[in-house]
Amino acid sequence: MNELDIDYVRSQFPAFAEPALQGQAFFENAGGSYTCRQVIDRLFRFYTQRKVQPYGAFEASRLGGQEMDEARMRMAALLGVAADELSFGPSTTQNTYVLAQAFAGMMQPGGAIVVTDQDHEANSGPWRRLAERGIEIREWKLDPESGHLELDALEDLLDENVRLVCFPHCSNVVGETNPVTQITALAHAAGAFVCVDGVSYAPHGFADVGSLGPDIYLFSAYKTYGPHQGLMVIRRALAELLPNQGHFFNADALYKRFTPAGPDHAQIAACAGMADYIDALHTHHGGAQGTEAAARANGVHDLMRQHETRLLQPLLDAVKSRNSVRLIGPDRAENRAPTVALALNRPAAEVATALAERRIMAGGGDFYAVRALEALGVDLDKGVLRLSFTHYTSREEIEALLNALDDVL
Repeated sequence: MNELDIDYVRSQFPAFAEPALQGQAFFENAGGSYTCRQVIDRLFRFYTQRKVQPYGAFEASRLGGQEMDEARMRMAALLGVAADELSFGPSTTQNTYVLAQAFAGMMQPGGAIVVTDQDHEANSGPWRRLAERGIEIREWKLDPESGHLELDALEDLLDENVRLVCFPHCSNVVGETNPVTQITALAHAAGAFVCVDGVSYAPHGFADVGSLGPDIYLFSAYKTYGPHQGLMVIRRALAELLPNQGHFFNADALYKRFTPAGPDHAQIAACAGMADYIDALHTHHGGAQGTEAAARANGVHDLMRQHETRLLQPLLDAVKSRNSVRLIGPDRAENRAPTVALALNRPAAEVATALAERRIMAGGGDFYAVRALEALGVDLDKGVLRLSFTHYTSREEIEALLNALDDVL
């Protein structure tokens, strides 16, 4: 498994054969990825053959429930956790809100939660609102020049009152990969649990959550080639401590405790297509048969990251030296996601429009990272131009983007 076969990868995504999208290069993947055919096939099958109440005695119902269980078991295995430690919800934003309500029920007034200003609002706002219930909110501040989160600054915030530390695996505008294992170790040593927002990292390879060590890990399937669902890992020791947020009669089922609303049967079942896709990449690239799921995911993760890193560095080099452009985050590709935010001397939405005219699909705005951009001194009226790609992006698309940037910048 030495190098990603980009032609094979793109053959797994119907979008690349769609006439309406031909000739356009997609660089707003941080807002949502294309969907792989394995997910589409499962979703189509469920809606045409299984669209009944699942877990019943008749065949369509039995198979529907079986496919939902398959999705949970296979995705949990890829993430290196037990099957009942993985829950599905309508979105990561909603899952985080439910978690915040659970912590509010467990914590006493005077207890503290650490959040960052590097986060997307979905992993920050629900926790910050707990201040209304007497919970102290402590902010781990990013460096206003680099966007980096210093570990020393976190250590200064930790004491016996802190029950939870929340931070992103990587920010959706800074892009730098945060050291999850180190941060988790610091928090655990202080007696705190850890919640990691993996939404901006997961599209670039599923994390081995079991090895990384956080108590909570969240991400969104619609950004990892799947349907619009939020996936939430809560490790058993914490999940059993938190008060049940679901129906009282589901309190004994770990994966139902944090799902207050009825699940989307079809989309959960379709999530197994993400595991199908990872397995297909593993097999196509010569992965050994019989390899455990987490190891398969790790191997594919490394293939994805190597490909992305090779494509990302030329983009960083092209923008970091421009006088009219401020590159947010590191200028080296090795420790960052291919999510590149640029602060410009004019409104970023206007530049995104100019790129669209050149058949480059990108975005301009604040991307719900208002606190991070404010801390970095970015003019919110202008926002940032965000150029984000993933492993199915080709070298030719990067070249088209660079040529278009030369035109508009």
